[in-house]
Amino acid sequence: MKAHARELAVAATILLVLALLAATTHGFFTVDNLSDLFLANVPVLIVSLGMTLIILTGQIDISVGSVFAVCSIVTGVAARAGLPVLVAMLIASVVGAFLGSFNGTLVAWMRMPSIVVTLASMVTIRDGLRWQTQGAWVGDLPGSFQRFGLSQTAYTILMLMIAVLLVVVFTVGLRYFRGGRNIFATGSNEAAARILGIDTNRVLFSVFAITGLLTGFSAALNAVRFNQIPSNSGIGLELKTIAAVAVGGATITGGSGTIAGTVLGVVLLGIIGPALTFLGVSAYWERAIQGLIILAAVSVNVLSHYRRRQVSHA
Repeated sequence: MKAHARELAVAATILLVLALLAATTHGFFTVDNLSDLFLANVPVLIVSLGMTLIILTGQIDISVGSVFAVCSIVTGVAARAGLPVLVAMLIASVVGAFLGSFNGTLVAWMRMPSIVVTLASMVTIRDGLRWQTQGAWVGDLPGSFQRFGLSQTAYTILMLMIAVLLVVVFTVGLRYFRGGRNIFATGSNEAAARILGIDTNRVLFSVFAITGLLTGFSAALNAVRFNQIPSNSGIGLELKTIAAVAVGGATITGGSGTIAGTVLGVVLLGIIGPALTFLGVSAYWERAIQGLIILAAVSVNVLSHYRRRQVSHA
């Protein structure tokens, strides 16, 4: 029970927020609102799964929002060129994996700090995309593009199946497979992991490449919700995903965290924005509150780490 104290605390907070909304507002618990809320947060969840792997290794990636924007545009341009939607999604995923691999190469083998690498990537990719598109949206998409030609209900069910499948795969992979254990070992003590024979460079490269792949895939899934694709999508995505992982209990310095915690973090942050709207609070406070949540989560991690060190030295 103590090992899952953070997850239980987040779950209790979610229930408290939902109870507050149920008692003070009308219209939040409608099928349409909950469906829109779920669809808006599926891309955040998918990218957060990759961000969890990166943070477990003690690294960070703040370029996911820019990668998301590029892959969204790539999906739309490919579909408008006449390619099948699934092929457009595959191309977007490959582009995301390539950009993630670029970051991973610089971090793993060039030994450059991930915060510096991904900050440079974030700015370069975002400004390059702005220059290329001049801020224009991608339109004139084929009729089969939006929601894969499915009804709203069928598309929602498909997104639910994809989200559940990915959560199960990542949970099982981290807990029961050698690759998952290598990620924890690299984040706990990279030098010790190398002595044990773990190729930590390969681990670091892999988590960035996987996150890029997931970002491209999620961008494509999100793009098909609409019949036009903005060139500025993904703004703030890096903050949401890092906050979700930190709130879910992952140690920001690596070595500790769970997929279940990340899922709860996404749910909590996903309902904050709509909750503020229904409670009459300005939406401009959303990012400020996310920043405060990150600060609180990191502070709890630091205090927990400090207490464990005190106990171990006692």
